[in-house]
Amino acid sequence: MNSISVRALLVRGMLAGLVAGAVAMAVAYFLGEGPVDSAIAFEESHSHEHGGEELVTRAMQSTAGLATGVLVFGVAVGGIAALAYCVALGRIGRFGPRATAALLALGALLSVYVVPYLKYPPNPPAVGDPDTIGQRTSLYFLMVLLSVLLSVAAVILGKRLAPRLGNWNATIAAGGAFVVAVGLAYAFLPSFNEVPKGFPATVVWEFRLATLAIQSTLWTVFGLVFGFLAERLLTPRTVPAAEASASASPAVAAN
Repeated sequence: MNSISVRALLVRGMLAGLVAGAVAMAVAYFLGEGPVDSAIAFEESHSHEHGGEELVTRAMQSTAGLATGVLVFGVAVGGIAALAYCVALGRIGRFGPRATAALLALGALLSVYVVPYLKYPPNPPAVGDPDTIGQRTSLYFLMVLLSVLLSVAAVILGKRLAPRLGNWNATIAAGGAFVVAVGLAYAFLPSFNEVPKGFPATVVWEFRLATLAIQSTLWTVFGLVFGFLAERLLTPRTVPAAEASASASPAVAAN
């Protein structure tokens, strides 16, 4: 793939990420803001500190702040995913541009978010010890890194086993190896349970479901939009039969 195609796919990936971020922002606003407000209300009712002035108002956080964060994130991951797409296209099987984009989006959702999510699920405000935030953040990003590396290793293993076992059996074997490796990471990495006493369990549950819905929406929309844009770029357009016959008729008449 030449540099022109890579640059064109990068631009389309960022555009698709922007569209996906806009849709995910709507999901975040309608599903995520309610649990956040409930968590903040709980935190304020149990806080002993009063009189502090907010640097950024809650209204600003839930509108402009939310939009900026989600849209910038969408553009960033769209660009990174587009570069990964350039590497994956034609190397993970005989899939077309749209199918490759869909597989890439699904793999990114699972490896970048779902697998780390199951070990270190996100928590709303007021949940978590401030003294452990550094450790929890480091472990979360370590889990993301391990998940991505293990996903890449599973794909490589599946391709290596395919000539001997066949595609189906090789896929099952590689998937099983991935599950075992992730299970070992879950077992050896420390866990945290820092929900304060009296905090509503429904708020935690609703917040975690909302974050899962946001990420699922982001990657689903990205896969669909980017697949459409990539196919239009990479698949040559076929000339309709009517146009072909019309263009050929002058040559026939001249003969």
